[in-house]
Amino acid sequence: MITAWINPKCGTCQKVLAALRAKGHDPIVVEYLKTPPSAAEIDAVCRKLGVEPQAIARQKEPIYPAIAARCKTRQDWLRALHENPVLIERPIVFTADRAVIARPPEKLNDLLTQ
Repeated sequence: MITAWINPKCGTCQKVLAALRAKGHDPIVVEYLKTPPSAAEIDAVCRKLGVEPQAIARQKEPIYPAIAARCKTRQDWLRALHENPVLIERPIVFTADRAVIARPPEKLNDLLTQ
């Protein structure tokens, strides 16, 4: 099963969903701004990505500098991303054991070809 954390207003997210469906996948779509993933879910996805939580934070968001200044630990970042889902990079697509940030959409191939 494939899950995609998306923002429906994002063109890249729409392209990724279309690509998944074109390849015969019916992903579980999570609009993470409406339904923020828990800190535990974010932690699990970061582990699948092989990155620390701050690596999936959108640094161009206006609230990023204030959040980054107060986050000192992994747990701080996980909590901040849960409480401020606008900071989560998009789209993130994952399976039971692997994940990719599908930006650009071609990165989706990294997940589907292994």
